[in-house]
Amino acid sequence: MVRRIVRKILLWMASNPWLREHLPRLGFVRRAVRRFMPGEDAESAFGAAAGLAASGQGILFTRLGENLAALAEADEVAAHYRALLDREASLPRRPELSVKPTQLGLDIDAEACFRHLDVLAGLAADAGTWLWLDMEGSTYVDSTLDLYERLRAVHPNVGICLQAYLKRTPKDLRRLLPLEPAVRLVKGAYDEPATIAYRRRPEVDAAYQALALVLAEAARDGRARCALGTHDSGLIERIATFAESADVSRGSLEVHMLYGIRSRELARLQAAGFPTFTLIAYGAFWYPWYMRRLAERPANVLFALRQLLP
Repeated sequence: MVRRIVRKILLWMASNPWLREHLPRLGFVRRAVRRFMPGEDAESAFGAAAGLAASGQGILFTRLGENLAALAEADEVAAHYRALLDREASLPRRPELSVKPTQLGLDIDAEACFRHLDVLAGLAADAGTWLWLDMEGSTYVDSTLDLYERLRAVHPNVGICLQAYLKRTPKDLRRLLPLEPAVRLVKGAYDEPATIAYRRRPEVDAAYQALALVLAEAARDGRARCALGTHDSGLIERIATFAESADVSRGSLEVHMLYGIRSRELARLQAAGFPTFTLIAYGAFWYPWYMRRLAERPANVLFALRQLLP
């Protein structure tokens, strides 16, 4: 009960315009967020990536931002990602990119958003890497799925995020499986009503496990790329145990975790045979993203509260 109340408060804080404007100015908030992102610019992201990539981990970059007000802003974001793909980096392999469609203008002009994504997917293919579509709130699921289907028809190097706590997701996964998709499965971090989303942790975990096993079997047969986007290592191990009984090797189950969260556990899973990726977020528009990260785990809240101390 306490966990659900804290989560609800934090998700409300994430969407409150006044708090979004004022809290990022506070020193202790800025100190706390450094655990989850190395800085606000691409240089910081590449710096953090160097050590992780040297250990054999894959890297994903995402520049924080969503729900832009003008297409000119989307053009700037697209130009930023194009520059990332053009950049020569002394990393063992190219970082993958994970982008929010509303950061590329989905709210304003869906066709302009698609054109940006189409160009980025092509450039990512030329660079030998991948482009992922993040999933945002429930009102964007249909439009994001539509974008993914259009992109996947011409770009095999495009992935999508699905949220296990949405009751519609099993149907959405069935819709995508004929495309041989790349799917990053997450639990879900938005404040959705109980009519459309599971809100209790046991329900979310059960939904996640069921979806992951369907995706894992598709990955076994070469019909999907399966990425488990969760910090819940116990859940990952349970999924792996069930998957192995269906002849799915751990090498088919990628684990994607956020920078600064359970890094040692991610290294342990890598040593246990899982392909691992760290998603490095950066950018000035970090406040709502950060509050959703706090809402995911009580331990994150305790860490943030410790920043109040001298």
